[in-house]
Amino acid sequence: MIRRTIQQVADMVHGKIISLPDEAAYIAGVSIDTRTVGQGNLFIPIKGPRFNGHQFAQNAFDSGATATLWMRGEPNPPVNGAVIEVSDTAAALQSLASAYRSQLAVQVIGITGSNGKTSTKDILAALLSTTYKTQKTKGNLNNELGVPLTLLALEEDTEMAVVEMGMSGLGEIALLATMAKPDVGIITSVSEAHLGDLGSREHIIQAKLEIADKIKPDGVLIYNSDNPLFLRHLDKLAGEKNNMPALFSFGETSANRLYPVAWQQRTEDVRFSVSDPACPEIVMPLIGKHQIMNALGAIAAAHFLGVPYAKMNKGFAALQATGMRTEIIRKDGYAIINDTYKSNPASVRAALELFYDLEGWEKKIVVLGDMVDLGEETAELHRQIGARLDGSKVDKLFTVGESGALIAEAAGLSRDNVEVCANVEELLQKLPGEMGQGILLLVKGSRALRLETVVHALTEPQTPVSAEQ
Repeated sequence: MIRRTIQQVADMVHGKIISLPDEAAYIAGVSIDTRTVGQGNLFIPIKGPRFNGHQFAQNAFDSGATATLWMRGEPNPPVNGAVIEVSDTAAALQSLASAYRSQLAVQVIGITGSNGKTSTKDILAALLSTTYKTQKTKGNLNNELGVPLTLLALEEDTEMAVVEMGMSGLGEIALLATMAKPDVGIITSVSEAHLGDLGSREHIIQAKLEIADKIKPDGVLIYNSDNPLFLRHLDKLAGEKNNMPALFSFGETSANRLYPVAWQQRTEDVRFSVSDPACPEIVMPLIGKHQIMNALGAIAAAHFLGVPYAKMNKGFAALQATGMRTEIIRKDGYAIINDTYKSNPASVRAALELFYDLEGWEKKIVVLGDMVDLGEETAELHRQIGARLDGSKVDKLFTVGESGALIAEAAGLSRDNVEVCANVEELLQKLPGEMGQGILLLVKGSRALRLETVVHALTEPQTPVSAEQ
């Protein structure tokens, strides 16, 4: 984590020291939340429309903070600790992270995409860890506050940093990548996620491609090329940009630099071989063809950065995956695919493809909830999911939410095998009675629906036995 004197911090954020009781003081680590403040931390109070972190600065000092930033114009700064005045604390957090990253010898891999960011992050960090000291984004700290916190948590001797970058609008990836200064960029996929925010698929692609402008000249952009519209925009950008990084494609077909040539889905893992004959067969403790796509991007990046193919399976064996993304949980003779972190058309299709591939179950049940942030196409995209449900591989369908009901409306299942639920509470009244020996249940929906509470209700106190992305 960052360790700097108060004066060094002030210089890095272009601030002014207005209180310094101990001139020898230095900060060790950064927090924006008094609940996580550690000894010696720099506290950075964030001000928003409904909250003001400055009100808790004294709590931060009481919890062990050494210093705090303070937004100019905020009244009553603390007097019992070091205080650095800045024009905007959120911008100062970003400036501090950018300056700190510039002082490190670390190589940064920035990962963005509509789906698969977290899985790719987890896989790549595991592969890099076989060869280098590696750190990765924790949880979902992938926005304008999370990315700087990730950078500031890097140890000075860290060799590889895997940084996840999320966005909901144009310019956000550019901001994050400006701070992170990636040596390698990965675009995992481009789909309808954030269609409501950005208004068009073209704008989604434009937003993802912002990372290309920030990759170092001797770096590489690794991208999933299975989207023809994305490829057209990438080709146009490459034709216009003079200092474009090297390009490396991965995807399903032989048109890519790296693609799968064979794969076998098993209950707890997947085996696959890739187009580069120097790479051995991979055994990955994740499930689903979409996870192979995520693995391809990670393998390409790790190999570019010097990880030998011979170490790849060692990395996959040590993979620590983030939960609620196609994780398999077993309980009393049935199994649940918990994919409740987020939902959009592409990720629903991927989850259903996995669900269809898992055979040997007496009964297969699907729970599908609303997909959010799809804008004017919300109704049509939900109906498309329903229309494409394979009734021969789904014994019963439960939908949750107003838009979820449109999936049920378009589904080609017998009405006796379709249940429409207004909310999670109604689902919890109906679903438990369906569970028993030999049942496979897929639970998929946007986080706003809290469908993870359904999974918890059906499985507690059991713990996951395998996890995704």
